Amino acid sequence: MPQNLLEQLRNFTVVVADTGDIEAMEKFRPQDATTNPSLITAAAQMPQYQPIVDGVLKDARNELGESATDQAVANLAFQRLAIAFGKKILQIVPGRVSTEVDARLSYDTEATIKQARTIIAQYDAAGIGHNHILIKIASTWEGIRAAEVLEKEGIHCNLTLLFGLHQAIAAADAGVTLISPFVGRILDWYKKDTGKDFHGADDPGVQSVTKIYNYFKKFGYKTVVMGASFRNTGEITELAGCDLLTISPQLLAELEATQADLPRKLDAKAAASMPMERITIDKATFDRMHAADRMASEKLKEGIEGFSAALVKLETMLAKRLAELEQRTAAAV
Repeated sequence: MPQNLLEQLRNFTVVVADTGDIEAMEKFRPQDATTNPSLITAAAQMPQYQPIVDGVLKDARNELGESATDQAVANLAFQRLAIAFGKKILQIVPGRVSTEVDARLSYDTEATIKQARTIIAQYDAAGIGHNHILIKIASTWEGIRAAEVLEKEGIHCNLTLLFGLHQAIAAADAGVTLISPFVGRILDWYKKDTGKDFHGADDPGVQSVTKIYNYFKKFGYKTVVMGASFRNTGEITELAGCDLLTISPQLLAELEATQADLPRKLDAKAAASMPMERITIDKATFDRMHAADRMASEKLKEGIEGFSAALVKLETMLAKRLAELEQRTAAAV
């Protein structure tokens, strides 16, 4: 019986689950897992994960004391919730989990470094080594500078919300472990901007990741490329051979259900012989290229705002849940 697309993809690409749903990870058994504020917010609302949410809230209340406001407790709890999910996820996946720094810190290098160290300290306290954690940071110039400091401390980083070659090169020059170019969001932008649809190799998101992958392999960067944010399986199959691909449970299921040949599309040896000019990225060049790339500028801003809004929603939800918990506890006394 021929292999399905998912089995074939695993022959030359590390498959990562793009979800906060632990049950989905148990089903598909990916090597790694990624989360973001939107995924954690969605998972936190699922009935099966309420014990995790309640445990984090109780711990935050105990740490801050009875005098702390529900909002203060919720603020602390939301920081801990992603780590609580991360610890659960690492009981399933053998590799790494990505845990994201507060998106509202995306333009603050020092605050990003501080929160990343706090996240790592909590994983350290749980006996989880740095080789199992990636700190997700938005690919702003300030975020890239924070990642450069963290990598030198042995804290591995995943630069997310990445849409342009300038962001990718700056991240690789900073020595980050991994980047996550957003395939589907790039497609979304071009469909809206042009009124056209794109398929296969013509997909601008696929083209962007292919260009970044080939550039990295051509110039021998150690930073690996993880394509993210897919809209359909066609985008995934066009990037077969990419270092890693992080895929939603729905698309993992579609790949698993499809029997067809899957040729390798990206190859490091082929990239090494491609004619290409090396680009030096300093802040002025980064700013100039970012301003010239309307898609990257708009999608980075939109992505940070979207993740920030998800965090506000999560904090509000946690504050409400905390009030309900404490009402039930008071009624039982």
